[in-house]
Amino acid sequence: MSLSARRLLASLLSFGICLFLWAPASLAIAPAALGDSLPEALVIDEADVLSRASRGELEAKLRSFDDQRVDARLITLRRLDYGITLASFGEELLENWSSPTGNPLLLMLIETQNKRSAVVANQELEAQLPSSLLISTARTTMTMPMREGDRYRQASVDGLARLSTVLSGGEDPGPPQEIERVTLPTNIPTKAETEESDATKWVIILLVLGTIIPMATWWVFSR
Repeated sequence: MSLSARRLLASLLSFGICLFLWAPASLAIAPAALGDSLPEALVIDEADVLSRASRGELEAKLRSFDDQRVDARLITLRRLDYGITLASFGEELLENWSSPTGNPLLLMLIETQNKRSAVVANQELEAQLPSSLLISTARTTMTMPMREGDRYRQASVDGLARLSTVLSGGEDPGPPQEIERVTLPTNIPTKAETEESDATKWVIILLVLGTIIPMATWWVFSR
């Protein structure tokens, strides 16, 4: 390879490495990226994981929190800047934002890269929504649907339903019960079993052909 060709290859490799390192970082987000003032939208779908119909449904549910004098918002993110946790991200938003209605803020956050969620609220809501409830809602009620098939809408609906019940004076329904999945016995062979069976058949066929063809050839030419 000529010197110029080697230099060109080295340049392309360097560019590729830089692009690889830059791409994930460009998707990361910090609290400042969402602005210093509370956005008008109740659903901030930065990760783009909610359909238009889902956003409309969730906005209606978030708006219903006005009856409890709570300004509730939902935020989805792809990934966070290095060193930032989802909870600290929410806490910083609480410091930067204030509701135009004067009601305390309740923020539900979802990070899609690691399928994590967090729920944070202004201190005024501590009596109604203790931190233990917010943590449980995020780690169980919301996390389970996300890890069972990226069900971000369902995670949001379940989390809002649990918190709304408590704010309305009802008893905390608690985290969802995990369903133990039992694999039923079946006579249908697996893909691996099928491939192994097919391979065995071909080996037998080749052995038979390898025996019959020489014998037939000998018999024909020996006559």
